[in-house]
Amino acid sequence: MKIGEEVIVELISNEVELSKAQDALDLMGRCFPLGVKKIIIRQENIIPEFFDLKTGIAGEMLQKFVNYYFKVIIVGDYSKYTSNALKDFIYESNKQGEIIFISSLEEISGK
Repeated sequence: MKIGEEVIVELISNEVELSKAQDALDLMGRCFPLGVKKIIIRQENIIPEFFDLKTGIAGEMLQKFVNYYFKVIIVGDYSKYTSNALKDFIYESNKQGEIIFISSLEEISGK
């Protein structure tokens, strides 16, 4: 996908592709040869436990992306989650801009 002059890799799969930190490293390893450091990931491609912050999966996985200077855009419907901690995490992540949570690809322009 290309937005303006920026090339973004979009993970397209009908399966859960990210369930542990190593999966994030593997995804970055596939993007690195392309020279792309911005990835769109759909919510359904991430293990559901990722969105339960108590598991630590989100922090561990997202830290890998941040450590290697990848920007990640996670597209999904977060309204079903009632955790205030998750809502705060999404808000703070979006504010910082390295990891962004959006509800649709239409929101991507300007991110």
